[in-house]
Amino acid sequence: MAQFKEISPNAPAGEKLLNWIDNRFPLSKLYKEHMSEYYAPKNFNLWYIFGSLSLLVLVIQIVTGIFLVMNYKPDAALAFASVEYIMRDVPWGWLIRYMHSTGASAFFIVVYLHMFRGLMYGSYRKPRELVWIFGCAIFLALMAEAFMGYLLPWGQMSYWGAQVIVNLFSAIPFIGPDLALLIRGDFVVGDATLNRFFSFHVIAVPLVLLGLVVAHIIALHEVGSNNPDGVEIKGPNAPKDAHGKPLDGIPFHPYYSVHDILAVSVFLMAFSAIIFFAPEFGGYFLEYNNFIPADPLKTPPHIAPVWYFTPFYSMLRAITSVRNDCA
Repeated sequence: MAQFKEISPNAPAGEKLLNWIDNRFPLSKLYKEHMSEYYAPKNFNLWYIFGSLSLLVLVIQIVTGIFLVMNYKPDAALAFASVEYIMRDVPWGWLIRYMHSTGASAFFIVVYLHMFRGLMYGSYRKPRELVWIFGCAIFLALMAEAFMGYLLPWGQMSYWGAQVIVNLFSAIPFIGPDLALLIRGDFVVGDATLNRFFSFHVIAVPLVLLGLVVAHIIALHEVGSNNPDGVEIKGPNAPKDAHGKPLDGIPFHPYYSVHDILAVSVFLMAFSAIIFFAPEFGGYFLEYNNFIPADPLKTPPHIAPVWYFTPFYSMLRAITSVRNDCA
């Protein structure tokens, strides 16, 4: 049986509450391991803010997604109207929807910059291979999450963009046609597709994404963060003081937690400016065709995925066997 830590009966109420929690859940231990006694290199620069910003945007997307689901209808006949209802009739619904749509693009911006920093400073090298693998898995899950969420407004670009992307799977040899049929749930993108994508977007993929994020952070804190100069502060050869603390490191809290709070403040100002003054961002964050209800009988003149899928869409268009599916 676990040994309970006793404190003085005259201790403050807050200290008593913390002791009661610590005897049942390792709250103080987790705080020390991952914040106050987690040592990070002294020479972090601006490029190291995007990991914490990614976590912030993930929280924004989850919270706003919960409120959107309260009023959204995953039905091909009602989906577009339910989004308009959220925008026009639900109190502050327009703000929640714009936070979620802007957050999708913001997520990819900070994740792309976070990945660029990892490539630039070699964060994929030993002993951080698993951190990089978990990060790549997060990126793939994020792409799946964004693709499925893009269909849900059931606008023209949502419908036809999903039609094009799902058809790309049919170009896979042998299993392609059956795989595309499985993803659609029907021979065309329709109500079955919308319900499948809604289920994965709201439940399945977020659970996988959260698990991968936790694994990514645990793996990172086990081997320690990389830094621009490649100075290792963990391991047997790293210089340490008499108490075993890295000489080339400083505690994450308060030094880098304050550093991240400043970055979060600047990010939220830019994020708010886009939400209130340019939520469509010139058609890059919300395409104009997506404000038109999906019409299976009317193809838009130009079909292209949202901006964060553009590089991969261009790669697929360069492959002869799938070019006709992209057209």
